[in-house]
Amino acid sequence: MNRTLPSLMLAGGLLAAGNALADGPLLWQDNSLTYLYGKDFQINPEIQQTFTFEHASGWTFGDLFIFVDQINYNSEQDPNLGKNTYYGEISPRLSFGKIFDQKLEFGPISDVLLAATYERGENRNQNYLLGPGFDLKVPGFDYFQLNFYYRKPDGITNNPSGQWQVTPVWSYTIPVGNSDILIDGFMDWVWNNKDATSDRPNDLHANLHFNPQIKYDLGKAMGWSAVKHFYVGIEYDYWKNKYAIDDNGFLGDEILGGTDQNTFSLLAKVHF
Repeated sequence: MNRTLPSLMLAGGLLAAGNALADGPLLWQDNSLTYLYGKDFQINPEIQQTFTFEHASGWTFGDLFIFVDQINYNSEQDPNLGKNTYYGEISPRLSFGKIFDQKLEFGPISDVLLAATYERGENRNQNYLLGPGFDLKVPGFDYFQLNFYYRKPDGITNNPSGQWQVTPVWSYTIPVGNSDILIDGFMDWVWNNKDATSDRPNDLHANLHFNPQIKYDLGKAMGWSAVKHFYVGIEYDYWKNKYAIDDNGFLGDEILGGTDQNTFSLLAKVHF
């Protein structure tokens, strides 16, 4: 587990180096490291620190987003995960507009894509997602994506056949003086789940995960040209029925409570 953060930094360095070598399908890329210090007001452990590596890139055939979290629990350890854990996602999208060299624009839609995601957490918990994605033209927004998925869980005994998920992703920039405030984030809404009961403990519950960030570009304000952006700000992380476990539901022979997450975190984020 302690190897996670050095691995993230190495991965970031390799991706940054790849930018200089790319002379083909890679159009652009952005890499970042984020530090979060937060307090959860509903579940334990209350205090946690998170280190996140993110990669976003545009290609001649679509786009790619990757992130990996290393989460460290300060106040007390998680009963299932211990003092720290990890979680990551890989999300490639194939653009039909780019692949077929056609403008697939109608109404607010600026492109149609095939969206996929692989989610991986500790203890072999993983999910596979696939479905249509749409880039939308929303006035004022830097970008607005809307992805629809069929979600297949794996790594849980007797897990259900699957669920549906819709994920909007957005970014909005507000100029302030000689710098900017950036508001971005995502929401995952998963539904069509069967309710877990004592005789069907592994059925997963509908859940909602809402995760916006509000950040001020301190690097731009201070004239720091050595980095693309250096943001400071806050993140709000709300997750109803976290990991699709009912807030007062069952898991195996145990009755769980308090799985709703409600966390405010201070953040510092550097792009390179």
